[in-house]
Amino acid sequence: MTPKVKAPQRELLQKTLLVLRKYSLNTVCEESLCPNIGECFSSGTATFLILGDVCTRACKYCHVATGRPKPPDPSEPVRLYQAVRELGLKHVVITSVDRDDLPDYGAGHFRRCVELIRSRDEGVRVELLTPDFCGSESSLEEVVASGPHVLSHNIETVESRFPRVRPQGDYRRSLRVLRYYAESGVAPVKSGLMLGLGESWEEILKTMEDLRRAGVSLLVVGQYLKPGEKHYPVKKFYSEEEFERLKEIALGMGFERVLSKALARSSYHASHMV
Repeated sequence: MTPKVKAPQRELLQKTLLVLRKYSLNTVCEESLCPNIGECFSSGTATFLILGDVCTRACKYCHVATGRPKPPDPSEPVRLYQAVRELGLKHVVITSVDRDDLPDYGAGHFRRCVELIRSRDEGVRVELLTPDFCGSESSLEEVVASGPHVLSHNIETVESRFPRVRPQGDYRRSLRVLRYYAESGVAPVKSGLMLGLGESWEEILKTMEDLRRAGVSLLVVGQYLKPGEKHYPVKKFYSEEEFERLKEIALGMGFERVLSKALARSSYHASHMV
């Protein structure tokens, strides 16, 4: 059974959309057809998608366009800060498409966004949801050096599903990214896991154990929803009881905070996870 979403508050929703258009900014909320977009935009929350809206990878579950991206826009960090200020945000989530075409995979652009926001408003908390940067340690160090309040990278699915749904990704590489973030000691480390792609219960538990061993302390578990006809099919809809059980198990493994429900997404209620 497909989960239900709340009806948005129209005025706040329109305000957020107008500000995003004014500063020519993308959000992963819109690009990924997130089911929580109404609720989040209505509360003045948005997850900003930097480095364009075209990805160099083609994950089978993702609605973001794949192709040859444009060069990074050097004005984007300033426009991003202006939108954050106008929306009055106190917790900002910044993510990006994969930019395997860039020498640093976009890490330097992440750093400029964080440093600009933090230099102009110390009261804003910045959470980064990064790609894997192809495992480049110099790129990971660039991101860590920016000093975010939360470092996040989504594992997305269990190891056995990677070849089918994340063919250009690598499960072990993602774990190495998370471990690098955790060992830096700069900020709490977060990851997200989608269910319904054909994984077994045992594989879910194994993935959670791997994430915990990598140093992840904040975990989000949600239901995969097929964004379009050409995308990977939903193999199973998990029940509320199953999500609640996974939360209990995850907390027992030592995760500090766990959000486990059908419509949970990595940036959903992000400010409440830290």
